[in-house]
Parts: sequence; structure tokens; C-alpha cells
Amino acid sequence: MASDSTAAAKNLLNFNIGVLGHVDSGKTSLAKALSTIASTAAFDKNPQSKERGITLDLGFSSFIVDLPEHLKGTSYERLQFTLVDCPGHASLIRTIIGGAQIIDLMMLVIDVTKGMQTQSAECLVIGEIACKKMVVVLNKVDLLPAAKKAATIEKMKKRMLKTLENTRFANCPILAVAAKPGGPEAAESMQAEGVADLIDELKKQSYLPERDPTGPFLFSVDHCFSIRGQGTVMTGTILSGKVAINDTVEIPALKMNRKVKSMQMFRQPVTQAIQGDRVGVCVTQFDPKQLERGLVCTPGTLPTLFAGIALVKKIPYFKGTCSTKAKFHVTMGHDTVMAKVLFFGASSEASSSPNDADGEGSKFNLDQEYLYQDELMSPPIAGKENTASNNQSGASSTQATTNQQWALIEFEKPVTCQRNCLVIGSKLDTDIHSNTCRLAFHGELLHAVTDKTYNETLLPNLKIFKTKSREGVVERATDNYSVIGRSLFKKETNIQTFVGLKVRLSSGEEGVIEGGFGQSGKFKIRISSGLKEETFKQLSEKGKKGKKAAASASGEVEGASTDAPSGSRQSIKIFLDFKRYIFDTKKQMIQT
Repeated sequence: MASDSTAAAKNLLNFNIGVLGHVDSGKTSLAKALSTIASTAAFDKNPQSKERGITLDLGFSSFIVDLPEHLKGTSYERLQFTLVDCPGHASLIRTIIGGAQIIDLMMLVIDVTKGMQTQSAECLVIGEIACKKMVVVLNKVDLLPAAKKAATIEKMKKRMLKTLENTRFANCPILAVAAKPGGPEAAESMQAEGVADLIDELKKQSYLPERDPTGPFLFSVDHCFSIRGQGTVMTGTILSGKVAINDTVEIPALKMNRKVKSMQMFRQPVTQAIQGDRVGVCVTQFDPKQLERGLVCTPGTLPTLFAGIALVKKIPYFKGTCSTKAKFHVTMGHDTVMAKVLFFGASSEASSSPNDADGEGSKFNLDQEYLYQDELMSPPIAGKENTASNNQSGASSTQATTNQQWALIEFEKPVTCQRNCLVIGSKLDTDIHSNTCRLAFHGELLHAVTDKTYNETLLPNLKIFKTKSREGVVERATDNYSVIGRSLFKKETNIQTFVGLKVRLSSGEEGVIEGGFGQSGKFKIRISSGLKEETFKQLSEKGKKGKKAAASASGEVEGASTDAPSGSRQSIKIFLDFKRYIFDTKKQMIQT
């Protein structure tokens, strides 16, 4: 019997559909109207969900259809749609993000009487990050007056198309349904409207997802419960690889291994399952209370992270500032933890680095130099360059040469997740009643930091720098090859630490700081190539006028004025440019 079920499962293509939308838009009713098979976590079976009348956790159910024409010729005979019913309440956004990462297509459910709402907009943002395709479902059309029903639906469709025109889901299908005519209290005998057309559209939108049984097994667990006499069942979706009965799997968050005793796919026993499958895995000697949700994997393949480096982009709908050193709620896999984030971009010297490729899936280059940023910049507008912001403490306004930006993410508590996983940064402490997007940035994890002492081992080797600029003036020339400068340093500055640094004059010459001159912060510059004739002449005239003014002030030159000559030239400025690596404990000044 099990072998027959396994054979049937092999011929069944599983296609995961996320059902997302604002709270009380009718997502669970729609999932119920579509489904023929319910999992242990379907249709708000959670007692709290029933009590509060809203979805509190991910729910799963499915229905099977004939394979559509465009998928015939594959190794599959039938198509199973697995519905991932995500909660719509603002405070449950962590769960929504976790659900979005395991779906192949998104159904955005909109209450036709209300249109786009705050959480439906956030779900749209998550969909853009995590999904390739979307179908919009205008639900509750039974609540519209019969005389205005068609016109209202058409008006809402146009409004939705306008909303979506600048997203990856432009011109996506929009269908009208009544998942539960009469509302929650209506009799079960009431027939849903528009569901057959919706199923037809879902069949059209289905495709052959990438399913790879090779590589390490990675299983996203969303529900865990015990069966007396059998063991503990972990239900979830296989993210990569495959699993079979008698395989040993690891629960990395708990540092324990267990053997797979049996498996089921929607109540049908199977002996193995592959990437993309929705499966229940039974193990023994494991308390389900220890794992509400999380990841299970091939032993030793899933790292525990103390920090990470991600390639990131700011979400355009986030109106706040993504400031360096600010704290964000960072979601990776099913984990959402607080983390401190530091943003940086590519420097001009690194413009030809491999990191300047499109980036997704690339590795992080620790040998490259990066430019510190005060904040994460918004995606560039066509025709405009993306620039790093100025540093309040004097950092240069050096421009990043590409649109790529990275983030060093330091977690407040360790996170267990797969390498190259999706990263989403949010401000979930924002007032849930405010009409604003709380999702701030997203990206891909490129470098997993598994060393607890990364502050000592990794950070000193991370070449993120700030550019610094100082400006002074030339006081006088002592000869053709030396000038005395001032106003570059404070009186108490140890000028000796700047000896040997290169400077440039506004007149074009370049020189090197040789040392201090006196006790007032003045310094001596050596111009190895010599001063230009015009520069030396200007400085000589300035020196004579300075002596004349001094003599006049002491009464030595009769009738001399102490006012500066009206035709005097501007002072020659001195520019000192250098950079410092922010994690360099020696705070060395570096010039190129």
C-alpha cells in the first residue's frame, strides 16, 4: 500500500500557493472553498484562532486537478495545489514572511468592499520579494448591491491594475469570487461563487517549479504535534534535497539528531519526498513542545549564525530611514530576531570587482574595499546615480560606483538558517495601526559568520572605510621647496601621527607633511618638485605684506595702513585626504 502511495506521489506535481491579504479579507474561507484535503494545521484549527475569529498561524490544505496542457509531457500525471493560508493581522507579519518563502505563486486576497489595505500592501511587498507570479482575488462580491455589482468589480479591477503597474505583477490576472456567501455564519450548503474560474486560472498560471532532489536535505517545519503510540510529527515543506524513511535528520536549533520513522503527504503514506513537497515526518523520542517551527536538515549542514553579510536593497515603500547602527527585526527562514545593521557600498577602486555583477547568488569578497554609508540608499531613479550619504563627522561624499549595497548584520541571539537565504529587515515595533509599510529592506545572505568571536577574527579583516578630508591654508613659503601651513590641526593635535601623509595645494602642487612648526598647530610641508614660480611669488608677496602690516602695527612704517590690500589674492589652501578602516583598532590613516 505504501509503495502504491509513493508511486502516486511521484506522479503528482506539488505546487505551493500562498494565500495572503489583509485581516478579515476571507483568506481562510477561500482556502476552504478550494480545498478537498486539509492538513492538521488547516482552516484555523488553533483554539485561539477559533476564539478570535482570525488566522494566527500558517494553515495548509490542498486540492488535486488534472495536469494542464502546458505541463503535459513531463513526468507528472496530476497537479496538486497546496494552499498556504497566511495570517493577515499586522502583529503576525513574521509568520507571513515565513510562509512567503515556501510558495511558488501568490494569491493576494482583497476585500472588494474595501480595496487595498495596510497589510495587503505589505503582503504585496513580500510577494515581490519572494514570488514570481501572482493572482489577485477580489473576495466578498456577494456583499455588493446587485445593481452595482458588475460596475464595482470592474472599477476595483482597474484600480488594482493601476496599483500593480509599477510592480513585477503588472497586468496579473484579477478574478472576483464570493468564497463564503452570507458570511461566516452562513450555512455550509451555500455555494461559493467564482471558484471554478479561479481554479482554471490557477491551472493556467502553474508552471514547473525547480525541484532538485540532490544536495543536503532542508525542511521548513511549521507545525509539530505528537501521536500516541507513533511519535512526534513535524509537518512542513522541503526546501531542498530529499528525505526517506530511516534517514537521520538534525534539528540544529536543539543540537539533536533523530531517525525518520514514517512519512505522509496529506494523509497518504510515502517512503520518500523531495524539494517542494509538503510532508509530515514522524520521529520518535522527541517532545513537540521543543519545536513550534524551525528548520530540520541533513546532519551538520545548517550553520548557526552570530552575524552575516547580505547584499541588500531598500524597499521603496518604506518611508523611514535605514540608518547604520540602527536595530531592525531581521527575518531569515522562520526566525525573526533583533539585529544591529551597518550599511556599506562599493568603492571606486573596487568598480571592476566580481561583486559588481548582478549580485544575486554571488559570494562576498573579503579582499575588496568597501565604502561606509550612514544609511541604506533608495533604489536609483533611471538616469540618476546612487550616492552614499555624507557622514556627519566629516566623511567624504564619495559616490558608490555601483548600485550594490551590503549590510553587516549582527544578531542579538544566534540564528540557524541556510546559506544564501532570503533576508528581510523590518521595523515591526512601528504602530500596527499606522498606515505605513514596516518592511525596510531585503536581500540575500552572502557570508555566514559562525564564529562567536567574529569581533576579533572577522571584523579587523573587513575593509570598510570612511573617507576623511581636512583643509588648511599656506601661511608662507620658507624656500622654493618648503611651506609653513596652519588651520589643518588643532593646537593639541599630535602632528607627529600625520608625518609622511601627502597633501595637495589649491595651486596644484603636491607635498608631504614633514612635522610640526612651533607649538600652535602649524606644520611644515616639503614640496619635492618645487613650488611653481607664480605660487612662490604669491607667497613671497604675502610674506612681505605680512611683515609690512606687522611693522605698521608697531609704528615702524610711517603712514602705512593696517587694512589688507583691496587687490590681495586668495590664500592658497592645503587639502589632506585619507581614509580609515572602521574596524581598525590602530586607527591608521591610509592614502592611495
